[in-house]
Amino acid sequence: MTAAGATPTPRPAPDLRAARGGMARLNSRLAVAIVAGILGILAIGQLRGQAGVPGLSGLSSTELTQLIANLNAGNDRLRDELGDLERQEQKLTEAHDRGQTTVGDLGTDLSRIRAWAGLTPVTGQGISILITGPIGGDGVEDLLNELRNAGAEAIAVDGVRIVTGTVVAGAQGALSVENHAIGDAFEIRAIGSPQILTGTLTRTGGVIAQVTSTYDAAQISVTPLDSMTLTATDRDLTLTEATPKL
Repeated sequence: MTAAGATPTPRPAPDLRAARGGMARLNSRLAVAIVAGILGILAIGQLRGQAGVPGLSGLSSTELTQLIANLNAGNDRLRDELGDLERQEQKLTEAHDRGQTTVGDLGTDLSRIRAWAGLTPVTGQGISILITGPIGGDGVEDLLNELRNAGAEAIAVDGVRIVTGTVVAGAQGALSVENHAIGDAFEIRAIGSPQILTGTLTRTGGVIAQVTSTYDAAQISVTPLDSMTLTATDRDLTLTEATPKL
């Protein structure tokens, strides 16, 4: 309290500049906080967006190492599969080639069997046996058997192909083969080695000497030929009682 009549002490005036400075600092802090908050929100959104997109940038070093290892393992498997496919291709090629060779061999064997059976004409070198004079069927059969034993591949008597079951039969002057009459002069042709066939027939004490000693009126001569053709048989070789079984 002041005494009566005393003059009151004046109050100091407020510092407006300090107040303005404090408000400015407060506003700056608020602005920084707001900006920082906005940046934080933007950063979080960006991170979340990147997390939803797969990529190597989001992988750790351990994950990258594992990824590389998996790729290498996958490449190894692919190389192994490629090797297996190449080996399979090689095997198939070899099998195909063997198949072709086998088919070719079977075809060749079939041709030989058909030729041996008399189903197809054959051409080759061989000999011609000319017989003149009376001779019996047994003498002709002796000649044919000797030709077979000497390796003759095909034989024909008076143009008739000799096959399994074909027999030259009859007495002197009445020979026949496959219902084909043979006169006193006829020819036997045989395909094979001319040297071997000729040597076998004409050797001392051989089949010609034996036959002519039995049929002394018959004359037999052998002539090597460079080439001849024997026709196929007319005989039906179809089995009537037997059935082929593989």
